Amino acid sequence: MLLSSLGTSIANVGLPSLAQAFDASFQQVQWVVLAYLLAITTLIVSVGRLGDTSGRRRLLLAGIFVFTAASGLCGVAPTLGLLIAARAAQGVGAAIMIALTMASVGETVPKSETGRAMGLLGTMSAIGTALGPSLGGVLIAGLGWRAIFLVNVPLGLLALLLAHRHLPVDRPGPTTGGAGFDPAGTLLLALLLAAYALAMTIGRGSFGPLNMALLSAAVFGAGLFVFAETKAASPLIRLATLRDPVLSASLAMSALVSTVMMATLVVGPFYLSRALGLAAAQVGLVLSVGPLAAALAGVPAGRLADRFGARRSTLAGLVGMAAGCFALSMMPATFGVPGYIAPMVAITVGYALFQTANNTAVMADIADIRPDQRGVISGMLNLSRNLGLITGASVMGAVFAYASAAVDVSVAPAEAVATGMRATFAAAAILIVVALAIAVRTCARPRAAAKPLVR
Repeated sequence: MLLSSLGTSIANVGLPSLAQAFDASFQQVQWVVLAYLLAITTLIVSVGRLGDTSGRRRLLLAGIFVFTAASGLCGVAPTLGLLIAARAAQGVGAAIMIALTMASVGETVPKSETGRAMGLLGTMSAIGTALGPSLGGVLIAGLGWRAIFLVNVPLGLLALLLAHRHLPVDRPGPTTGGAGFDPAGTLLLALLLAAYALAMTIGRGSFGPLNMALLSAAVFGAGLFVFAETKAASPLIRLATLRDPVLSASLAMSALVSTVMMATLVVGPFYLSRALGLAAAQVGLVLSVGPLAAALAGVPAGRLADRFGARRSTLAGLVGMAAGCFALSMMPATFGVPGYIAPMVAITVGYALFQTANNTAVMADIADIRPDQRGVISGMLNLSRNLGLITGASVMGAVFAYASAAVDVSVAPAEAVATGMRATFAAAAILIVVALAIAVRTCARPRAAAKPLVR
């Protein structure tokens, strides 16, 4: 989990160096990041299902190997095109690692300690996110841009050794027989997700004819996917699964919350630099507070979920996030940097509690009903998070730009950026309130509502 998040964050800091090394534009080198994220987004459900049908341990070992080998190829790539291709392969390995790491919790940890395990995974993900910029900066300064990819090779080999020695052997049976995979559904889902992700990322905030065409293709692909799943003997996603109120609510809340979290990454740097006048180093320091708070809160959040229940912890996390968003829309204008940091801590700690509790509720309860679906359910959880992040980058960025009334927010006046900040996080608070309403409605349902998963 740490390696996959590190693979995302460490590449961002290297974009200026890559643009210089390959004499390329920012739009071109941006595909070093996008190729990785697109591979994860399009494949994470499919590889989760493949793990269910062919054996999670062997596929996870293969995923770590692919990630490690692709990292080495990134480090020696002679051209930007080959680097982007290697990053896509690295994303394939990362998708396997993310989906099957979470799915393996049910086989390696007692159900009463699922929350702690999910909290620890959340901590590792946050550490990888926080470590990327600082570690990447040191490596680039000392060894050059290739080092930010080559550093994953020894770490990947260590992960491969630990997984090989300690993960339980795949049990023979229906989950390891190699049958039941849905190639048509897998291809359709990958294509529609790729179309949606590209529609949300191409153009850097502008939404033109190409974006509309891709979005239309994604909608059409979704219809084809649903039709194909109703006809498949062993569907990739059982549509009855999505009718489960707990799972559908968890996926919706995860997407909404991730949309809000992306707003902090999109808006934060502009507000800190333009409105508060911080230097680049100071901006980086303030932005690191969020991942650090999430890393410190991960394990305690898991313990709270185990002790007080995932449902109560989900509500508490969302309340904390809503309060943080409302505060972030008002406090920085009066209190400056401390007025930014305090609400951000509330948002990220609330996010850590929500994410841990939400994952625990799904993986400990729903996946326990259908153990042969743990991989695909884990993939769906991670997919909802990724789609929220992708949507947030586009939608919340558009809200920020519209409220700022500026063509280019990077050179907008401080007052305009501050206005955009207030509007964006007021909108973010509304999204969290919607997630909170979903959570309250779900908590009011009896647990017996999870039965549609059982054939």
